[in-house]
Amino acid sequence: MSDRYAVIGNPIGHTKSPLIHGLFAQECGQDMEYVAIEGPLEPSEAFANTVHDFIAPDGRGMNVTAPFKLHAFDMADERSERATLAGAVNAMKFENGRIIAENFDGVGLLRDIEVNLHQPMAGKRVLILGAGGAVRGALLPFIGARPAQLVVANRHLDKAQALIEQVDAGDSLIARGYPDLESMGAFDLVVNATSASLSGELPPVPPSVFSADGTAYELAYGKGLTPFLQLAKNAGIRNIADGVGMLVEQAAEAFAWWRGVRPQTRAVIDRLTVPLE
Repeated sequence: MSDRYAVIGNPIGHTKSPLIHGLFAQECGQDMEYVAIEGPLEPSEAFANTVHDFIAPDGRGMNVTAPFKLHAFDMADERSERATLAGAVNAMKFENGRIIAENFDGVGLLRDIEVNLHQPMAGKRVLILGAGGAVRGALLPFIGARPAQLVVANRHLDKAQALIEQVDAGDSLIARGYPDLESMGAFDLVVNATSASLSGELPPVPPSVFSADGTAYELAYGKGLTPFLQLAKNAGIRNIADGVGMLVEQAAEAFAWWRGVRPQTRAVIDRLTVPLE
């Protein structure tokens, strides 16, 4: 019988995970089944019951997407440092009756930027917009990439400040409110990790944060030229990207964690990419 894996979320009809992991399994010669599960929103214990029902026969691992990343964090027996800082989980594996939890979102984002887009962060000025779960997941990998300065900007400065106080990164990691960005000059990399693009809105950042030879990265994917990317394009940025590469790279990290072999990602990214026009 094939090893069983799944992604759980609600809604889940839009997910690309079964396609991605199916292509990975084919490439790497892995005998595995991967399905999508629409998890129940209530009662409160229903999510955990669904996970345990999946584990019971021969479930080996599970990806977790909205709105269950906090639920998965709460039910885990063991959590990685990345998952602990994020306070959220996007991958679990089930071994010897234990649930082991990870968060690969930030690792996938960093790899897409540095490897696929050829934009290493070392020595660069990096701005990340937002202070929610996506930023929490990205913070440790970004710090590990050794930028000269990493600025976390948010509408509410106290929320950004509270986040960076959880890690020890010295003077290179700072928190700012959006109005402060007017005086900070241009950044080599600007990442929009807010939820604004999901509703077609623009985070209140000035065009001056963009450097013409820098990169603008939108975590949302498959939405074409979002208001954030349009702002960057109007400011003269030539390198713009959305989060499809992050989606595939974090999936590859989970696949390697589960199966012990890391798949190639380029062909899958190309297959899922929507032109930014």
